[in-house]
Amino acid sequence: MNGLGGIGKPLGETTVLVTGGSGGIGGAIVERFASARMKVVVHYMNSHEAANEVARKCMEAGAQVMTVSADLRDKSQLLRMAERLEANGMQPDILVNNAGRSHYGMLADLSEEEWDDVMAVNLKGTFLCSQIFMPYMVSQRYGRIINVSSVWGISGASCEVAYSASKGGVNAFTKALARELAPSGVTVNAVAPGAVRTSMLDNLAEDEVRMLEEEIPAGRLALPDEISSLVYFLALPESGYINGQIISPNGGWIT
Repeated sequence: MNGLGGIGKPLGETTVLVTGGSGGIGGAIVERFASARMKVVVHYMNSHEAANEVARKCMEAGAQVMTVSADLRDKSQLLRMAERLEANGMQPDILVNNAGRSHYGMLADLSEEEWDDVMAVNLKGTFLCSQIFMPYMVSQRYGRIINVSSVWGISGASCEVAYSASKGGVNAFTKALARELAPSGVTVNAVAPGAVRTSMLDNLAEDEVRMLEEEIPAGRLALPDEISSLVYFLALPESGYINGQIISPNGGWIT
C-alpha cells in the first residue's frame, strides 16, 4: 500500500484519536499506533499523569503526540476538544472509542444513577465522539472508527447487566453505523475482548483470576498488546473490506 494511511496520506501524517488512552488497553493501543509513527491523540478524563506517561513513550518512539482531557458525557467539552484538535492540525482519520466504565453488582442493587453513568460513558460517549469526528472522515472519503466493546456485549454476564447492556448497544451501533458510512469510504468495526490483564480486574482476588483462566481454553488472560494489534490491523488501509464486524479476541472462551 506504499505506506499510505489514507488517500494519498503517508502513515506519518495519519492521526489517531484514542479515547481513554491513558488506561491499560487504551495505552497499548496508543503506543501501537505511535510505533508506526502515526500522529496520536491521547484522550483522558482525570488520569493526567498516566496520559503524560503514555505520551512520553510515544515521543520516545518518534511519534507526534497530543494529550486532551474531556468528559465523554458532555458534548460541549467534546466540541471544544474537537476545535483544539483542528487548530493543531490533529483531526483524526482514525477514531478508537476505547474509554469505558464497568460496574459489578446485582441488578437489584443497581441505582438509576449508576445505570445512567455506565450508559453515558460506554454508549453515549461512543455516539458523541463518532458523530463529532466522522464528518471530517466523510469529507475526505476515508476513515476508520473502531469501537472497543466486550465479550459481555455478545454473551451477557451475571452481575454485570448494565455493562453488558451498554456494550451490546455499542455492538449494534457499530453494525448500523457501518452501513451508514460505507458509501463514504469509512469503516466501522468493534473489538470485543474477553478477559484482559488490566486494572479493570483489580476487584478480583488471585484465586478468582485463576478460576477465570481455567475457564478459558487458552488457559490465560489476554495481554493489552494482543488487543492493540487487532485494533491496529482494523485501522490499516488494507482492512477496508472489513466493515460492521464484531471481532472478539477471547482465547476461545466465547465462540
